[in-house]
Amino acid sequence: MDFNQIRYFLTLSETLNFTRAAEQCFVSQPALTQAIRRLEDELGGELDGAFCGFHSLPI
Repeated sequence: MDFNQIRYFLTLSETLNFTRAAEQCFVSQPALTQAIRRLEDELGGELDGAFCGFHSLPI
C-alpha cells in the first residue's frame, strides 16, 4: 500500500466516480482503476461497497 493508493481511494470516495477522481488526481482513469484494484488485493477485499457508507455517516 502506498500514499497514492490511499489518496486515490479517498478522492474516489468523495467523487463516487472513477473518471472525476482520476481527473482530480491527475492520472488516467485506467491507472486509478489499477491502483484501486491493487489496494483491494492488498487488503483482501473489494472496496467499492465502502463508498456508500462514507456519505451516510453523520458529521
